[in-house]
Amino acid sequence: MLGTSLFAATSASAEEDDPREGLAPGYHDAGEAISNLDVLAKLPRVAPFDAAPGNFGFVNSDLAFTGDHAIVGNFNGFQVYDISDPAEPTLQSSFVCPGGQGDVSVYGDLLFMSVEETRGRIDCGSQGATGTVNPDRFRGVRIFDISDISNPVQLPGVQTCRGSHTHTLVTDPDDPNNVYIYNSGTSGVRPAAELAGCENANTNTQTPVTSGNPTQWRIDVIKVPLAAPQTAAIVSQPRIFTNPATGAFNGLQNTPTGTLHPSGTAYSPLPNTNTCHDVTAFPEIGLLAGACQGNGILVDISDPVNPVRLDAVADPNFSYWHSATFNNDGTKVIFTDEWGGGTSARCRATDRPEWGADALFDIVDGKMVFQSYYKLPAVQTVQENCVAHNGSIVPVPGRDIMVQAWYQGGVSVIDFTDTAEPVEIAYFDRGPIDEPNPSGINLGGYWSTYWYNGNVLGSEIARGFESLAFTPSEHLSANEITAAGEIQLDEFNAQLQSKLVHDPSFAVVRSFVDQAERDGSLSGNALKQVRKSIDQAEKLSAGGSASANAVATHLGNAARTSGQPADSNLVQALDALAAAAS
Repeated sequence: MLGTSLFAATSASAEEDDPREGLAPGYHDAGEAISNLDVLAKLPRVAPFDAAPGNFGFVNSDLAFTGDHAIVGNFNGFQVYDISDPAEPTLQSSFVCPGGQGDVSVYGDLLFMSVEETRGRIDCGSQGATGTVNPDRFRGVRIFDISDISNPVQLPGVQTCRGSHTHTLVTDPDDPNNVYIYNSGTSGVRPAAELAGCENANTNTQTPVTSGNPTQWRIDVIKVPLAAPQTAAIVSQPRIFTNPATGAFNGLQNTPTGTLHPSGTAYSPLPNTNTCHDVTAFPEIGLLAGACQGNGILVDISDPVNPVRLDAVADPNFSYWHSATFNNDGTKVIFTDEWGGGTSARCRATDRPEWGADALFDIVDGKMVFQSYYKLPAVQTVQENCVAHNGSIVPVPGRDIMVQAWYQGGVSVIDFTDTAEPVEIAYFDRGPIDEPNPSGINLGGYWSTYWYNGNVLGSEIARGFESLAFTPSEHLSANEITAAGEIQLDEFNAQLQSKLVHDPSFAVVRSFVDQAERDGSLSGNALKQVRKSIDQAEKLSAGGSASANAVATHLGNAARTSGQPADSNLVQALDALAAAAS
């Protein structure tokens, strides 16, 4: 258990002159504050996906990317945006298929979508599915063929006992013929009369549960044969919360109803670990981080069908462990707490900075070691649903940077290279939405903000789809922005991480020079000479192979002049670029 004695975080109270505080309310005309970012485009929701803020039938949810397309999930289906020009994205097509939550992911020509509500239908109809038992009901993971992305074709999906709140793609480096889906269902258990094998149990108990086959305290592992995705099916339901000593399925947090947070405030939702809210896989390193209601867990997924829990942590400050993000080499993980379920104000001056925040851990010998919290540093109003939510890594060489959504708290970008002292380096925020209720909370804000191929793309719950770009600042140089943009992905799902490896380039080298200048390890005449040598090398590189030796010579001179050790990021980048030129 982590305690407040370990607290080391950015306070929830910002500086008095933080421009995010006191912004004018509005809907599409709310006041704005921005730092080190530029808003490129804002595309409002349009029918049949538009409704007044707060209408849960039409909430924009998570994002996935394939090629030049962003797919925006929605409780009413999904929308496809052409982002070939991030400054002028366009809505290419939309597909009505109600059922919430609408989280999406892509793999090749396949699109997967989470469905948890009882209104979801097998035929994607909008008329709903009445009754306790309905043969037309669909709750689980939908599968679409998107080889023609403007005309998706629904394939047989996979029905699950608790539906699908979120799902995560998991690949096996040794199995190119299949992809796996880890499904997390958080809602009620279906009756066995509607779906065979479903068995409801009482989760409001601290008595060890060791018998039967309850739907709770497990996840679903779905195997999708890529040659025949229509045959996808559940292949295991691992009980990754089991107490190894007692065999109790409910082996982690079992906080009973009515329990108060140590401060005397009611938890919301309750930290009771009977499923995961969201999990993030990193197959290259064989690990998965699970945000599982009352716990954060670390899991070995070297055998995707049979995951094994390695470690579990809890925190009395957290209400509901929501999502997880690894750094680029898998040595750190950030968990979020969705205190308030995403619909409450948790960034007020009265909220402690460790509530609804990020918890940062180092991963050491298969264990998670707590380092600090991070909380959005600008106080938000009682009219703004605000809490830590979905984000992703920005691949700046040599640094750990994450762009993150905070609902109506906007977007915050943090450098967590030092997990003990995360630092905000950019943000964008708006005033509270004032429609249709001018004095209460109107659900809105960023559900997800993800970096993809050089830009930040955001799914705004009520307003629509938006794109942003980084601008150079004292925290992030033009070279670092360029180097990050050199990473170009064919597709991206935030919960399926992979190592983002930079090819040798002058932008990468200059990024490390800028970082050395920033931390004071390179300055004065040495800094000038290093930059001069790199500039000369780049000019000569245009001459082709005939100039390779000269290019390598100038880069070698830069390495020696820098005074950096041979294993430093800068010298290694210079050596790699010299080798690539020869």
